[in-house]
Formats: sequence, structure tokens, C-alpha cells
Amino acid sequence: MTSGTTEDVRRTNLASILGILYRGGPSSRTLLSRRTGRNRSTIASLVSDLVALGLVAEHEPESLGQVGRPSPVVAIRPEVTAIAVNPEIDMLAIGLVGLDGTVRRVIRHEYDRIPSAAEAVELTASILAGMQDELDGLLVAGIGVAVPGQVRTGDGLVRNAPHLDWHDAPFAEPLAAATGYPVLVANDAALGALAEHEFGAGRDHENLIYVNGGASGIGAGVITGRALLGGASGYAGELGHVRVSGSTAIDSAGIPGTLEAEVTRSELQRVLGLPRPEPGQLEAVLLADRSSAVAEVVVRQLTHLGTALGAAINLFNPEVIALGGFLAALHSYHPQALWDSIAASALAPSLEGVQITAAALGSDLLMVGAAGLAFGPLLTDPSSAASQQPASAEPV
Repeated sequence: MTSGTTEDVRRTNLASILGILYRGGPSSRTLLSRRTGRNRSTIASLVSDLVALGLVAEHEPESLGQVGRPSPVVAIRPEVTAIAVNPEIDMLAIGLVGLDGTVRRVIRHEYDRIPSAAEAVELTASILAGMQDELDGLLVAGIGVAVPGQVRTGDGLVRNAPHLDWHDAPFAEPLAAATGYPVLVANDAALGALAEHEFGAGRDHENLIYVNGGASGIGAGVITGRALLGGASGYAGELGHVRVSGSTAIDSAGIPGTLEAEVTRSELQRVLGLPRPEPGQLEAVLLADRSSAVAEVVVRQLTHLGTALGAAINLFNPEVIALGGFLAALHSYHPQALWDSIAASALAPSLEGVQITAAALGSDLLMVGAAGLAFGPLLTDPSSAASQQPASAEPV
């Protein structure tokens, strides 16, 4: 039973209902009552509060000939949104994502030179300023930023994003000042793991490893016992910097023989003749090309990937390993080669029952994950929606 002041209890109950709708979709009042253990009048009052806050709406269900008045259906309003930002070495992706799970829009701004953190802040603020007409009338919870690097989660300082050449770079505070929205920043793979756990391949599992392969290298997020493994400062999950060979090839951190040094998207692009593929193009072209040159690169990369995943299985005993980015394409090309490499490195009991799969959220995963970071404070305290309007921003 929930304890604390009346206000604390109500805040907890509101969060419980909003969380159910966020993770499970529309629900009847009757089902909400069953899932929360609250009586119907309490649920009616709590739903009314969420309606007043502009977070949910109610509608009558479709009549199926049942006797009696059906329970109203409660759903998150599509106007409740968050802004997702993902800076990469080749583009800046900005998404508008609904609390109902809908990715409303994604803007991909390509550049020929990697921007500094300060330049990325300025570019993000400029793009959002151009979206102002679209944002007017929405309840924007804030901005979530998925960075391919180590982020100090307490204040959003990017400690080390080697591919971007960002080191001890402030990001959350200057972006908040430039846009007027609250900003939270975290590692991209960690956010991908959370999104895949809540809405994708790990939805019905307690233990998951998400491994992402992108333009800026390889990262991973580990969910154990339904919780993200963060470590002392939020840096856990750097699977890309684990050594998998005796090669002298170095990764972005200067470490030789690592997964990130041996398994790269750039090598795949070269062998496929795709200098700058469109979203989804690399996988389509890869699966259609069964030439010996391509097969040799794929099998070699899968062998190294399997070595790293075998070690991860021994360490974390997951139920599911979800692969994102170009790693999903590698797996689709030759799943048996990856499984054989994993089996050669993993302990047999730890390997039992492990599912290797592509991330279910696909190309939307990091947008959903970054938006989920921004939604966090609202989901913890739905009453904060009353103040979720952008403050005055500094001129861009």
C-alpha cells in the first residue's frame, strides 16, 4: 500500500495510471482498476485529473452487444510529445515523438563536417525554431538527447564522444537555455536498450542486451532484472571497446583489436559501394549482394561480433540480445555464422534459451529511447504537466 502524504499518494497513483497507458496503450477504467487495485470511484477521480492536465482523453468503447454500460476507454492524448535528438558523425536527427508511442516526424540534417557540441546545440535550436508552428498547441515534455559516447547523466555533460571529438562538452544546459525546454542527455545505446526493453524485443523479458552499430561505432546497453545497468556514473555498456582480436587496428579510443575496430559500418559501405546510404538502404543492398567479397567481410565481422556477444552472455546471462543499426543487417545476412561464433565463446548453460534478434523498433528506436528520457519526469509526476510549457529561450 502506498504511504506518505495525501499529495504523495495521489502523485503516485497518477503516475501508475499514466505509466500503464504509456507502456500498454489505451485501457478501460475497469482494467485500470484491476491493475492498480484502486476502486472505480478512485480511478474515475484520477482519470479526471489526468484529463484536466491535458494528458489523457476518454471515449466510449465500440458497442459489442454486451449488457450494461461499458467502461470508458482512457488513452493518452496525441498532443503530449517530446523532442528526440541524436547527433551522429554524418547527420543530426531530430524527432517529434508522442507519449502514445507515435513517431510523428523525423528530420535528418546531413552535414559534411562533424559539428562541435556548441555547434550541434545551435543547429538543434535553429531546427526547432523552424518547427515552432508545428510545436504550437502541443504539450512538449522536453528534449531527450541520445549521444554516441559517455555521458555524465547527472548534468548531461558529454565526457567522451570520440567519434564526434566531443570531450567534457556541456550539452544539456546550453540546449535548455537556447530552446526553453528541459533537456536530458544520455548514452544512445543505453536509451536504445530501455526502449527495446519497454516496447520491443525485450518487452516480456527481464534481462536484455541491446547492441547498436552506427556511423560512430558500437555501443551497448544492458538491462538486468528490468533495470538499466548504469554503473557509478552511467558509463556501463561499452561493449564496442572490448578486445576481440590481436589485431593492431585501433578503435576511436585508440584501443587495438576491439569489437569497434574490427566491425565497422564504413567497411561494409566500401565493399558495397555505398558512400552515404539512405536509411534502410544498407541492409537492402547487403542482403541482395551475395558476392564472395561481401560474404568474406560479413563472415569476418560476424565472427568478431560473436566473440564479444559470447563474452557478454557469460557476464550478464541475458534472455534476449537485440541488434540495432548495421549489426541487424549483418545478422540477417548470415544468422548461423553469428550463432556459431557466439557458441564458441559462451558457456553452454548461459547460452541456453538466449534469443538473438533484430531490434523490433528498427530505425525509430533511438528516437523512441531519447523521447522516453524526456518523458521520465512527466511519468514520475504527471502533475508537472501544468508547467510543461517552454520558458523564454535565449536568441538563437
